[in-house]
Amino acid sequence: MSLNELPELDPDPDAVETAELVVEDDVLVKLFALGPGGSFDPHVHDDCENVFHLLEGEVEITQAGATETVTAPAVVHNPRGVEHGAENEGDGRALLTASLCPLP
Repeated sequence: MSLNELPELDPDPDAVETAELVVEDDVLVKLFALGPGGSFDPHVHDDCENVFHLLEGEVEITQAGATETVTAPAVVHNPRGVEHGAENEGDGRALLTASLCPLP
């Protein structure tokens, strides 16, 4: 799947829209579109690795209580058992994928 084939997601401010891109026995890849102010709260995956691929925009990543602003293109590894989240503090849409493997 190319960037031109991604589902059209256009979230309102403070909202998040998602789409599943790959669902297999041992991997899940989800697309997240975060509107300005949109976020997903810090959470933990104890049984799998999680990798963000930031495709568009800028997000503040929270990982293990620390925060860092990341600008596209970027990759962020969230090891299993480490709390992580993301927030779009910009004025436009932020687009990222989250890959989980193996599936929890």
